[in-house]
Amino acid sequence: MTSSNNSALWLSESDVASMMDIGEAIAALEAGLLEESQGQAQNMVKTHVEWGGGATLHAIGAVFPKRGYAGTKTWPHTKSGATPLLVLFDSNSGELKAILEAFALGQMRTAAVSGVATRYLSAPDASEFAVIGSGKQAMAQVAAVLAVRPVRHIRIFSPNPEHRAQFVERVRSEFGVKAVAASRVREAVNGTSIITIATRATEPVLSADMLGHGAHINSIGAIVPSRAEVSRDVLGRATQVVTDSIPQAQKLSRELIEFFGAAPANWGTVRSLADVVASRFERAASDDLTLFKSLGVGISDLSLGIALYERALELNLGTRIPQPRRVSPRLRSTEVATTRRGA
Repeated sequence: MTSSNNSALWLSESDVASMMDIGEAIAALEAGLLEESQGQAQNMVKTHVEWGGGATLHAIGAVFPKRGYAGTKTWPHTKSGATPLLVLFDSNSGELKAILEAFALGQMRTAAVSGVATRYLSAPDASEFAVIGSGKQAMAQVAAVLAVRPVRHIRIFSPNPEHRAQFVERVRSEFGVKAVAASRVREAVNGTSIITIATRATEPVLSADMLGHGAHINSIGAIVPSRAEVSRDVLGRATQVVTDSIPQAQKLSRELIEFFGAAPANWGTVRSLADVVASRFERAASDDLTLFKSLGVGISDLSLGIALYERALELNLGTRIPQPRRVSPRLRSTEVATTRRGA
């Protein structure tokens, strides 16, 4: 990497993956959440638009002014794929600091949020784990829970039997833990103390009658109002409901909106993950179900992105790119001028 005092940094997927593992991602995120709780970081509420066939365009962001960073992550999600990018700016000058390719970063961020939530909201000795969904987020989700709890046994359900079997083998090979396939959601979650749902379901897949006392649920897939993963009766039993952003949940989480209503005053029992971390919350024996609703927030992405950027500077990784330069726009219309001359 060539040096330049005024250049920005482009960090590729391989750069990102080489600099951070899931444990480091969880630590970076927890530090960022503490900053949020102290008023040193602020989220931009996610905005999104949907179009034909379920495609979506998302934008989230945050600012860490004390540390001198502002940034945004944006990505389109289509049937053919997505291209997420995280852009970091200097919060004082507005200068571009870095652009990070954010596939791996996004997976680690989403998993790290579940890891932090599981650390605080699940029973400390929780060892039975169910995963609903075997898509691109699922392996990182498994890694995050294994990083914070002594899991001995994992049950896995996804609708496609072939994908389900392949994922079970991947989990066994990667983590050396006992993993089995379940043919139904009810079979997967029966008796488990931690459940992670990572689906694109448009209707709830988890109901209260499937769950025993004391389970913790990470719901990470339904991040727009057209989707839902947990039923109303799950929320009815939940003694702790936590989300990464209450304002964002009031806008985007169909499950929580339908349960708590549109009036913000009804949301008094819902807690932010930052508040849970700051208070060093410990689950009580009397807690029945605990639910973490993940929607994806800018503070999470920037917590990891800032750590990666600063590490890249230390390790001399990445590719230097020039700062954008202002150029005056062309304000005179050639077409109009030509028309006038012809007239």
